[in-house]
Amino acid sequence: MTEVVSLMDIDDDDNAGDRSAKPINKGKSGAAPSDGKATPWVEKYRPQSLADVAAHRDIIDTIDRLTSENRLPHLLLYGPPGTGKTSTILAVARKLYGAQYHNMILELNASDDRGIDVVRQQIQDFASTQSFSFGVKASVKLVLLDEADAMTKDAQFALRRVIEKYTKNTRFSLICNNVNKIIPALQSRCTRFRFAPLDPVHVNERLKHVIEAEGLDVSESGLTAFVRLSNGDMRKALNILQSTHMASKKITEEEVYLCTGNPLPKDIEQISYWLLNESFAESFKQISNMKGRKGLALVDIVREVTMFVFKIKMPSDARVQLINDLADIEYRLSFGCNDKLQLGSLIASFTKARASLVAAAK
Repeated sequence: MTEVVSLMDIDDDDNAGDRSAKPINKGKSGAAPSDGKATPWVEKYRPQSLADVAAHRDIIDTIDRLTSENRLPHLLLYGPPGTGKTSTILAVARKLYGAQYHNMILELNASDDRGIDVVRQQIQDFASTQSFSFGVKASVKLVLLDEADAMTKDAQFALRRVIEKYTKNTRFSLICNNVNKIIPALQSRCTRFRFAPLDPVHVNERLKHVIEAEGLDVSESGLTAFVRLSNGDMRKALNILQSTHMASKKITEEEVYLCTGNPLPKDIEQISYWLLNESFAESFKQISNMKGRKGLALVDIVREVTMFVFKIKMPSDARVQLINDLADIEYRLSFGCNDKLQLGSLIASFTKARASLVAAAK
């Protein structure tokens, strides 16, 4: 889904300037990594061109067309982590600048460089200088601000003015997870693209490519586990794949869950059985024993049980109430509330749901 706010044609004027000015690159590196065994697969298999980006073809095709027509606007790419935002804009930069890539972009991670001084010094200095770059397809430079939602409000207001002042020779690309933290004045100056969580089909295809390239032995159930645990986050999927490979030569579903510390599906089925059929005391005892024996986190159990609730046949109002109760428990656990108290709340929530099931059956 794309939301086009404004388009600004790239000026065709020849821009004079200082070729010696080189950008300071921080945050995620755009350089092609080496193929050494120590290279994180997230970087080793990062898309090098727009055609390699796993999903969001509508967005990619739109940006590709604007780039080819020298009509690239300021960009605001937002959405959950691991959905291809940074990879997309780095691929755009490679297409625009080729071998001059590192001389034409300033890459900053706004979670580290988030104050107004960065805007007034590094960004403004880079944007205000013009460069001779021979052999590139565009005469404008590119400022890439990753995690822009971490910038202070003062820095964002200062950036707004910089964007206006240096549009002729510089384009700005803002990347963030939470677009609501970007001030409206910045949003209105950018073309916005939302990157949704990746479809399981695209995650599956990319993982198969990496598995084949690395010569891994992965079972079908293991591949399904990777896709399920990634939740549409390609970075997470690749990190889990690499860490599981380091722990085991033969990658099965069980190995994936053991490596990540997530409860196995069969464990969740067993816990759900206790919650729906056993007494409060028995459920508390059995779940506590399993937590201790397998080293499971209650927050992971609650999250997985919530997904299991959708498979249970029960009245819709009872399902909604149970899911809300589980969300409250997960929220309290995120603030470090006592595990035993929250386990009691979990069992009590299912006790109420069980009463609704019995009443509906009658």
